[in-house]
This record gives sequence, structure tokens and C-alpha cells, in this order.
Amino acid sequence: MKKNKISGFIYSWRVAPYVFVLPFIISLLVFWVYPLASSIMMSFQNILPGQIEWIGLRNYTKLLKDKTFYLAVQNSFIYMVITCALLIPIPMLFATIMNSAFMKAKNVYKAILYIPALTSVVVAGTIFGFMFSELDGSAANQFLHYLGYGSIKWLKIRSTGWFAMILLCCWRWTGVNMLYFLSGLQGIDGSLYESADIDGASKWQKFWLITFPLLKPTSIYVLTISIYAGLAMFLESYMMWGGNSSPKNIGLTIVGYLYRRGIEKNQMGYASAVGIVLLLIALVINVVQLVLNGTFKKEK
Repeated sequence: MKKNKISGFIYSWRVAPYVFVLPFIISLLVFWVYPLASSIMMSFQNILPGQIEWIGLRNYTKLLKDKTFYLAVQNSFIYMVITCALLIPIPMLFATIMNSAFMKAKNVYKAILYIPALTSVVVAGTIFGFMFSELDGSAANQFLHYLGYGSIKWLKIRSTGWFAMILLCCWRWTGVNMLYFLSGLQGIDGSLYESADIDGASKWQKFWLITFPLLKPTSIYVLTISIYAGLAMFLESYMMWGGNSSPKNIGLTIVGYLYRRGIEKNQMGYASAVGIVLLLIALVINVVQLVLNGTFKKEK
């Protein structure tokens, strides 16, 4: 009798929706809300093994005077800007070409471009680290020798080290973003292009006046996740330089600095403050770009 009542309660049309969303709510509380609340609390504390001391805003005031933190923020911001500038137009172009009628063997090219995303970041970062090492036999230096130049220390120079990091990022994520844009392109009504052909529109006019505006929702989504990914980058830099200590901190990011303070130096309170500031930076940038893109405008 009790079992029938319980099953009847669960399968009730009023209760069923809450049962289905319960796993998501539990996951949100356990893996997002609780860690966030704990990090906020820890950012006001000095945490040592077996000792927790409440210090108020001291971690944040210390952070404001930390030159290494500002360098990490600068590196992460520059990395985010460059990757966003590359990983939106290039995948959009590839998706447009892939969606065209004259393109043959589309599935083959889509698979080839998507394979890098399936590669482990650890493996990819290690391989790129070897490719751009200072040894004469590295792939990058071999290419320079072919052009008639001598070997250089790629990962010890800021410009060339950044080139290697950006190249790794583009290699990994171009295929993923291309699939996002390809999905958006396939949702555009083909009759719009037929009407444009009747009006004598060129390919560029069709792209600029039809494709580009109708891809705005996809572009905003890709931009949003690219901003987050750019600011949260850590493992690629860590593997490429074989650790969290790149020469003159040229590869140090905000997450890398958080790792250095929290894990390497056992300053969890200070690291939590770094993490909260990172969250606020990502939140502010994304909210600003969403407002500028008109996402929050009310439909009339």
C-alpha cells in the first residue's frame, strides 16, 4: 500500500517535473554553489595546516599591491582578446565554406578539424612544447633552418612563446567553433539566399546581409565561451613550459597564479581571493559584451 502511494506521488503530473530537475539542482548545489560559497569564505581567511584565521579583507588589499597578479591578469586578458579575435572569424569562414554546395567530402573535413579537440591537453601541450623547443632538431627550428635562419629559443622569448600558445589554442578549438557556426548556418532558411540570387546579390552581399546577421546568436554564444576559456586557460601553458614557472612569467595566467599560490605555496586563502577576482572579471566582461550585443534587450 505504501509503495503504491510513493509511486503514485512520484508519477504525479505535479511532482514529476521536480523529480526530473532534481539531479540538476543537486549537481548545481554540490559542484557550483557550495564550492563558490566556500571560496568566498576562504578568501577572507588565512588558511594554514590545522589553523584557520579570519583576516577580513587583508587578502584583497594584498592582491591590489601584487605586481605578479597584475602581470597574470594582463597575460590572461591579452590571450583572451587574441583568441577571440581568431576563433570567431576563422571558424565562421570555414563553416561557410563547409556549408556551400560545391564543397565535397564535408564529413571528412569536419572530422579532420574536430580531431584536435579530442586530443588530451596534456598530450597536445607536451607535443607543442617539443615542437617549439630551443633544440636545433625541433620542428620550429628546422623550419627556420629551411628558410635560412638560425635556431631561436622559442619558449624563452615573449613574442614567440605567445605565438606557440595561440597556435595551440587555434589548433585545438577551430574545429569545435566551426561546428557551432555550421549548426547555425544550417538553421538559416535557404529561400533567403534564393531571393538574394533573384535580386542579383553577390556572394559577399549574401554573406554580409544574410549570413552574418542571422549567425548573431551563434556568434554571441561562441564569444561568451571563448571569453571564459581565454581567462581560464592554464593547462596548455603548464604543459608547454613543463611547469608553472615560465621565463619571466611570460606564460603565467590568472589560473596559473591561483595554482601557484594555493597548491605550490599552500596559501589557500590568498588563492581563493584570486579565484573570486577571476570570477568577477569574467562575469563583468561577459555581461558587458552581452549588453553591447543587445542580448538583454526586451523584445517589442
